[in-house]
Amino acid sequence: MLNTKNIPFSPPWQIFDLGKPDEPKATELAAGPAVARFAKMPIVIAEDDLVSRTLMNSLMEKWGFKAVITQDGHQAMAALRAEQGPALAILDWMMPGMDGLHVCRRVRESEKMVYVIMLTSLGAKENIVEGLHAGADDYLIKPFDRNELLARIQVGLRILELHAALTARVKELEAAAGEIGDLKLKIPL
Repeated sequence: MLNTKNIPFSPPWQIFDLGKPDEPKATELAAGPAVARFAKMPIVIAEDDLVSRTLMNSLMEKWGFKAVITQDGHQAMAALRAEQGPALAILDWMMPGMDGLHVCRRVRESEKMVYVIMLTSLGAKENIVEGLHAGADDYLIKPFDRNELLARIQVGLRILELHAALTARVKELEAAAGEIGDLKLKIPL
């Protein structure tokens, strides 16, 4: 049997105090460097319940995000249209006027890159499937765990970062392909 008492343990990394799991010290640290660029991106929240809106706004402020709080789907669509570049939206399903499903469908019909988290009390499997089919990227059931919500926001930000990097690379490749095409026309064969 191997005696493990005398084996030294000196990892090349150190564990720092990152705070309690539900209280990250900074959005950039909690979200990681890959999403630091989007850390100040406003998060559009559509929620018709005043208490839930207040809670969501408080959480976003605590985590270092700027929240754009809306009361219904029409306001959420207006806020998403007003945002330049990619966006992240947290939508309640059941709202007066335009519900969260309708907002998802409208967002997917547009050219805008929006990561949608459906946050609702409807937790049946059929509801989850319907929400995802409508265009939600993620689905979280109320009541929710704060750490889980933050983790899902971080996933959304990482995906938005990857999408932005991919879009930039495609533009570079298209420009390079155009230059190659121009060179072919100039070179006598």
